[in-house]
Amino acid sequence: MSELTLILGGVRAGKSDFAEKVAQVGNRIVYIATAEVLDEEMRKRIENHKRRRSPDWETIESPDDLTESIRQIGSNVDVIIIDCLTVYISNLLAKFSEEEILKNVSEMLNVLNNFNGKTIFVSNEVGMGIVPDNKLARDYRDVLGRTNQMVAKAAKEVYLLVAGIPVKIKG
Repeated sequence: MSELTLILGGVRAGKSDFAEKVAQVGNRIVYIATAEVLDEEMRKRIENHKRRRSPDWETIESPDDLTESIRQIGSNVDVIIIDCLTVYISNLLAKFSEEEILKNVSEMLNVLNNFNGKTIFVSNEVGMGIVPDNKLARDYRDVLGRTNQMVAKAAKEVYLLVAGIPVKIKG
Protein backbone atom coordinates (compact mmCIF):
# COMPACT_ATOMS: atom_id res chain seq x y z
CA MET A 1 0.00 0.00 0.00
CA SER A 2 1.11 3.53 -0.72
CA GLU A 3 2.45 5.56 2.17
CA LEU A 4 0.06 8.54 2.20
CA THR A 5 0.88 12.06 3.35
CA LEU A 6 -1.73 14.83 3.47
CA ILE A 7 -0.64 18.46 3.47
CA LEU A 8 -3.34 20.93 4.47
CA GLY A 9 -3.35 24.69 4.87
CA GLY A 10 -4.87 27.95 3.78
CA VAL A 11 -4.29 29.84 0.56
CA ARG A 12 -0.60 30.72 0.02
CA ALA A 13 0.43 28.85 3.17
CA GLY A 14 3.27 27.04 1.37
CA LYS A 15 1.53 23.70 0.83
CA SER A 16 2.82 22.95 -2.67
CA ASP A 17 6.36 24.05 -1.87
CA PHE A 18 6.40 21.81 1.21
CA ALA A 19 4.94 18.88 -0.78
CA GLU A 20 7.71 19.24 -3.34
CA LYS A 21 10.33 19.13 -0.56
CA VAL A 22 8.73 16.02 1.00
CA ALA A 23 8.76 14.37 -2.45
CA GLN A 24 12.54 14.62 -2.72
CA VAL A 25 12.82 11.20 -1.04
CA GLY A 26 12.17 9.61 -4.43
CA ASN A 27 14.05 9.35 -7.70
CA ARG A 28 11.07 9.05 -10.06
CA ILE A 29 8.36 11.56 -9.19
CA VAL A 30 5.01 12.05 -10.89
CA TYR A 31 3.17 15.31 -10.31
CA ILE A 32 -0.57 15.13 -10.92
CA ALA A 33 -2.01 18.60 -11.47
CA THR A 34 -5.75 19.10 -11.11
CA ALA A 35 -6.01 22.75 -12.18
CA GLU A 36 -6.98 23.88 -15.65
CA VAL A 37 -6.06 27.16 -17.29
CA LEU A 38 -9.32 29.09 -17.24
CA ASP A 39 -7.96 32.64 -17.08
CA GLU A 40 -4.72 34.62 -17.10
CA GLU A 41 -4.29 34.58 -13.32
CA MET A 42 -4.56 30.77 -13.23
CA ARG A 43 -2.14 30.47 -16.15
CA LYS A 44 0.44 32.47 -14.17
CA ARG A 45 -0.07 30.33 -11.06
CA ILE A 46 0.39 27.13 -13.06
CA GLU A 47 3.51 28.49 -14.77
CA ASN A 48 5.02 29.42 -11.38
CA HIS A 49 4.39 25.89 -10.12
CA LYS A 50 5.98 24.38 -13.24
CA ARG A 51 9.12 26.53 -12.91
CA ARG A 52 9.66 25.34 -9.34
CA ARG A 53 9.49 21.67 -10.22
CA SER A 54 12.41 19.60 -11.41
CA PRO A 55 12.38 19.01 -15.18
CA ASP A 56 12.91 15.32 -14.36
CA TRP A 57 9.44 15.06 -12.86
CA GLU A 58 6.66 13.71 -15.04
CA THR A 59 3.53 15.89 -15.01
CA ILE A 60 0.05 14.51 -15.61
CA GLU A 61 -2.91 16.85 -15.93
CA SER A 62 -5.99 15.29 -14.38
CA PRO A 63 -8.74 17.80 -13.63
CA ASP A 64 -11.53 15.27 -13.13
CA ASP A 65 -10.31 11.64 -12.94
CA LEU A 66 -7.52 11.09 -10.43
CA THR A 67 -8.44 7.43 -10.06
CA GLU A 68 -7.74 6.66 -13.70
CA SER A 69 -4.57 8.77 -13.72
CA ILE A 70 -3.23 6.85 -10.72
CA ARG A 71 -4.10 3.52 -12.37
CA GLN A 72 -2.03 4.47 -15.41
CA ILE A 73 1.11 5.28 -13.42
CA GLY A 74 3.69 2.53 -13.66
CA SER A 75 5.13 0.60 -10.75
CA ASN A 76 8.59 2.15 -11.15
CA VAL A 77 7.42 5.48 -9.67
CA ASP A 78 8.67 6.40 -6.19
CA VAL A 79 6.44 9.38 -5.38
CA ILE A 80 3.12 10.77 -6.60
CA ILE A 81 2.17 14.35 -5.72
CA ILE A 82 -1.50 15.21 -6.18
CA ASP A 83 -1.89 18.99 -6.22
CA CYS A 84 -4.55 19.70 -5.29
CA LEU A 85 -7.69 18.10 -3.92
CA THR A 86 -9.20 21.56 -3.48
CA VAL A 87 -9.41 22.20 -7.22
CA TYR A 88 -10.22 18.55 -7.98
CA ILE A 89 -13.30 18.57 -5.74
CA SER A 90 -14.41 21.87 -7.26
CA ASN A 91 -14.12 20.33 -10.73
CA LEU A 92 -16.16 17.29 -9.68
CA LEU A 93 -18.83 19.31 -7.88
CA ALA A 94 -19.81 20.86 -11.20
CA LYS A 95 -20.67 17.38 -12.54
CA PHE A 96 -21.48 15.03 -9.65
CA SER A 97 -23.40 14.76 -6.38
CA GLU A 98 -21.66 14.70 -3.01
CA GLU A 99 -22.33 10.97 -2.74
CA GLU A 100 -20.74 10.31 -6.14
CA ILE A 101 -17.73 12.47 -5.29
CA LEU A 102 -17.08 10.71 -1.98
CA LYS A 103 -17.43 7.34 -3.73
CA ASN A 104 -14.85 8.57 -6.28
CA VAL A 105 -12.47 9.55 -3.47
CA SER A 106 -12.94 6.17 -1.79
CA GLU A 107 -12.19 4.39 -5.07
CA MET A 108 -9.07 6.54 -5.57
CA LEU A 109 -7.80 5.60 -2.10
CA ASN A 110 -8.47 1.92 -2.87
CA VAL A 111 -6.47 2.17 -6.12
CA LEU A 112 -3.57 3.59 -4.12
CA ASN A 113 -3.50 0.31 -2.16
CA ASN A 114 -1.79 -1.14 -5.26
CA PHE A 115 0.90 1.56 -5.37
CA ASN A 116 4.03 0.83 -3.34
CA GLY A 117 5.53 4.31 -3.34
CA LYS A 118 4.74 7.49 -1.45
CA THR A 119 1.66 9.58 -2.31
CA ILE A 120 1.44 13.20 -1.21
CA PHE A 121 -1.93 14.96 -1.30
CA VAL A 122 -2.19 18.75 -1.16
CA SER A 123 -5.48 20.31 -0.06
CA ASN A 124 -6.86 23.47 1.46
CA GLU A 125 -8.30 23.52 4.95
CA VAL A 126 -11.58 25.33 4.34
CA GLY A 127 -13.42 24.56 7.57
CA MET A 128 -11.94 27.30 9.75
CA GLY A 129 -13.70 30.28 8.21
CA ILE A 130 -17.18 31.69 8.31
CA VAL A 131 -20.14 29.70 7.04
CA PRO A 132 -20.61 30.62 3.36
CA ASP A 133 -23.76 32.54 2.50
CA ASN A 134 -24.80 30.38 -0.46
CA LYS A 135 -25.65 26.71 -0.88
CA LEU A 136 -23.04 25.92 -3.55
CA ALA A 137 -20.21 27.31 -1.41
CA ARG A 138 -21.50 25.44 1.67
CA ASP A 139 -21.79 22.21 -0.33
CA TYR A 140 -18.23 22.68 -1.63
CA ARG A 141 -16.85 23.33 1.85
CA ASP A 142 -18.65 20.26 3.20
CA VAL A 143 -17.54 17.90 0.42
CA LEU A 144 -13.93 19.08 0.61
CA GLY A 145 -13.99 18.77 4.41
CA ARG A 146 -15.25 15.18 4.15
CA THR A 147 -12.68 14.41 1.45
CA ASN A 148 -9.88 15.76 3.64
CA GLN A 149 -11.14 13.58 6.51
CA MET A 150 -11.10 10.46 4.33
CA VAL A 151 -7.56 11.12 3.11
CA ALA A 152 -6.35 12.06 6.61
CA LYS A 153 -7.76 8.82 8.02
CA ALA A 154 -5.85 6.80 5.38
CA ALA A 155 -2.68 8.89 5.71
CA LYS A 156 0.38 7.93 7.72
CA GLU A 157 1.30 11.61 8.12
CA VAL A 158 -0.75 14.82 8.06
CA TYR A 159 0.74 18.31 8.11
CA LEU A 160 -0.97 21.66 8.55
CA LEU A 161 0.91 24.54 6.93
CA VAL A 162 0.58 27.85 8.77
CA ALA A 163 2.40 30.88 7.31
CA GLY A 164 4.84 28.55 5.55
CA ILE A 165 5.57 26.54 8.69
CA PRO A 166 4.65 22.83 8.62
CA VAL A 167 2.99 21.56 11.79
CA LYS A 168 2.79 17.76 11.95
CA ILE A 169 -0.62 16.77 13.28
CA LYS A 170 -0.50 13.01 12.58
CA GLY A 171 2.27 10.45 12.32
